Amino acid sequence: MGTGQWTVEHRAPIRSDSLLNEYVPEIGCLSIIVLGASGDLAKKKTFPALFHLYRQGFIQSQDVHIFGYARTAISDDDLRTRIRGYLTPCKGFEQTHEEDVAQFLQLIKYVSGAYDTKEGFRLLDKAISEYELSKNSTEGSSRRLFYLALPPSVYPPVCKMIRSYCMNKSDLGGWTRIVVEKPFGRDLASAEELSAQIGELFDEPQIYRIDHYLGKELVQNLMVLRFANRFFLPLWNRDNISNIQIVFREDFGTDGRGGYFDQYGIIRDIIQNHLLQVLCLVAMEKPVSLKPEHVRDEKVKVLQSVLPIEDNEVVLGQYEGYTDDPTVPDNSNTPTFATMVLRIHNERWEGVPFIMKAGKALNSRKAEIRVQFKDVPGDIYKCQKQGRNEFVIRLQPSEAMYMKLTVKQPGLEMTTAQSELDLSYGQRYQETIIPEAYERLILDTIRGDQQHFVRRDELKAAWEIFTPLLHRIDRGEMKPLPYKPGSRGPEEADKLAQKAGYVQTHGYIWIPPTL
Repeated sequence: MGTGQWTVEHRAPIRSDSLLNEYVPEIGCLSIIVLGASGDLAKKKTFPALFHLYRQGFIQSQDVHIFGYARTAISDDDLRTRIRGYLTPCKGFEQTHEEDVAQFLQLIKYVSGAYDTKEGFRLLDKAISEYELSKNSTEGSSRRLFYLALPPSVYPPVCKMIRSYCMNKSDLGGWTRIVVEKPFGRDLASAEELSAQIGELFDEPQIYRIDHYLGKELVQNLMVLRFANRFFLPLWNRDNISNIQIVFREDFGTDGRGGYFDQYGIIRDIIQNHLLQVLCLVAMEKPVSLKPEHVRDEKVKVLQSVLPIEDNEVVLGQYEGYTDDPTVPDNSNTPTFATMVLRIHNERWEGVPFIMKAGKALNSRKAEIRVQFKDVPGDIYKCQKQGRNEFVIRLQPSEAMYMKLTVKQPGLEMTTAQSELDLSYGQRYQETIIPEAYERLILDTIRGDQQHFVRRDELKAAWEIFTPLLHRIDRGEMKPLPYKPGSRGPEEADKLAQKAGYVQTHGYIWIPPTL
C-alpha cells in the first residue's frame, strides 16, 4: 500500500450452495439387506420404495443387489411373487412398468434364517460376499445397508449377529449402516436400554432411526419456508403467533391391528414421535448450517425447553367399540385419541401453546400444521368474528400450504370475507414426481445424510417429555373419555384448545383447487 501501486488479489471462485450440497456418488457395490423381508412393512413400504428409487435411477442395477432375510423358508421366486403386487407404477413410466418390475425383482435374493443364531447370518454374509466378489469389489470397500423391518424386541440380537458376522472386514472406503424403525422403546428407560444395547455394537453415525414423517415433502419444506423467506422471520414468534396446532386425524379405527395398537396407544404411536418431530422443525432456531449435526442440535434444544405436561392440559379419548376387537382387553385404558398442550420455555415461544392432537375413528383424515396469528389490533373493519389469519401446512392428503386471510368481498358493498392464498401441490406440480417418505429416507441412508433421522440424545429428550404422562395413563390414573366413531373426538378436547387460545373459524372450509 505504501508504494501507491494497485495489486490484484486472486481468490478462489465462489461456489453456489447447490454445489456445496451436491451429493458425490460413492464407488463400491451396494448391498441392501431387508431383515423381516416377509413381513407387511417390508412388502408395503420398504420394497416399493426401493423399486421407485431403482426406476428413477437413484440405485443402479450394476451397483446394487437386494437381499431379503427372514425366518420363513421360501425361495427367491416366492419372495418376488409376494412383493410384485405392491410395486406400483412410477409416474411417467407407466408404459414400461411390467418390464421395470421384472428387472427389479431379479436384483432380489432371499436368505432364510433365525434372528438370534449365527448360522443364518453366516449364510447371509456368504451371499453378500459372493455378490461383492462377482463385482470385483475390494474387500472392505463395499457398502452394506441393513434395514430392520422388525419388531424392536429383536433389534439387539439382530444387531449383535450383524456386528459379529456381516460387517465389512476392513475399512477401505466402504461402510455398514443400520436402519431401525419405530417404536423405539415404550418409555425413557426402555428406549435408553435399547439405545445402549445398539450403541455398544455400532457408532452413532452408523445408526439411522427412521421416522417416516421426516421424509414427507411438506415436512421437508418447513425449514425452507421458515429460513429462506424474509416475511416469515419477523412474524415467527410469540409477539405475533397466538397458538400452533399440529394435528393427525384418521377416519378409521385400528383395522385389525387392535392387539398391536393396544400395547402403545395414540401418544406413543403418533404424538411422541411423528408430531413431536414436526414441532421441532416448527419451533427450532436457525441452525448454523444444513449439516445434519447442526440441524439436530437445534431440534434437541427445543425438546429440552419443553415444560412438563400438566394433567389439566390433557384430554384422552377412546372410541366406542374399540374394545369389541377380540385382541383388545375389555378393560383397556389405552387412548385412541389425545389432545394436549405443550409449552416451550424460551425467548421465542414463551406463552405460545403448541396444541398436539391425534386420534383414530374421527370424522376426517388429515395431518396438518395450523399456525394461528393474534388478532389485528384496532380492527376498523369489525371482522375479527370471521376468524384470525392462519398459515396452514397440509401434510396429507392433498399436500398444500395456504394462508387464510381477510379480504374484501367482491361487489359494491364494503364487506369482508375469509379467503386464502393457496399453493396446492397437485395443481402446481402436476408433472413432478413427489416421492414417498420412505423413498427419500432410504436414499438419505445410502448417501449418509442423517439430517432427517433421530439422534440418540434427541430420542432421550423426547421420551423425557412424555414418560411421566404415559406412566400415569398406564397405572390407570388418567382415563380416556368415550367418543363416537366419526365424530371430532371428545368435546372436552375442543374446550381445551379454546381455553389454550385457539379461535375456530366457523363457516370457512378450505377446498383443494381442482386441476
